[in-house]
Amino acid sequence: MTTLLFFGIIAIIIMMIFKNQIWNVFGERNPLVKRLVKGKWFQNHWLAGLSLFGINAGLFFLAIALLYLLMYLMIPYIHLGIMALAVIASLYVWIVINKAWNGTKRNRLKLGAVGSSFYFLVTIVFVYMIMTLEPHYPGEDTFMRFIGLFFAAFVTTVAFFTCFMMTGFSKIKRNA
Repeated sequence: MTTLLFFGIIAIIIMMIFKNQIWNVFGERNPLVKRLVKGKWFQNHWLAGLSLFGINAGLFFLAIALLYLLMYLMIPYIHLGIMALAVIASLYVWIVINKAWNGTKRNRLKLGAVGSSFYFLVTIVFVYMIMTLEPHYPGEDTFMRFIGLFFAAFVTTVAFFTCFMMTGFSKIKRNA
């Protein structure tokens, strides 16, 4: 598990270093970027932030539902692929929203704060669950539940900061 977290952190660092090259793949020719740029509602930072909040929630709950369904299959390591696909889908959405939204730096920060606040709220829930962790029966060892909740809080914290940085701070120049 530590190795997976280490590789995840390395991947995020590499992505942040090469973000301009990665983000240039999603130019103005992307159909989703074109559609969002044309939408008047999307240029309002509150509506764009709320839509990002909803998309983040939808992707999160879809990934959780798929992971729950995978508990019934006896295929090892497929859950790692589902989690990787969820990360890639989230990054794609954040890049598209970054490319499509135009506005002031202050409004971009509001967009990023509203959109990424879903992960902040989920982190608070996981921290609360850690703080109120009690055994279900006498003598139960709660260590493994603690580890699972800790990693869940860590992942949602990283998702919050990554989403906020990608949508709130980074304005990528558009390709002509």
